[in-house]
Amino acid sequence: MNSSKENPLENFKITGNWTDQSKKLKEKYSQLTDEDLKFENGKENDLFKRVESRLKKGRQEVINIIKKVQPSKA
Repeated sequence: MNSSKENPLENFKITGNWTDQSKKLKEKYSQLTDEDLKFENGKENDLFKRVESRLKKGRQEVINIIKKVQPSKA
């Protein structure tokens, strides 16, 4: 486990090719729209809120879902 004092939820960053990742998310969660998955650097929170709302999931769940489609090492 990471023993960092930083909150991993607040510091999670999107890495890699977001276009590819968002396609994978849409394949897995067909209810997600392009608008839900629109991402701007530094605005991860906005993206998380839209996805949380659409999938009716909590923040940690959404981050875990996104982590699964991210490349293992950027």
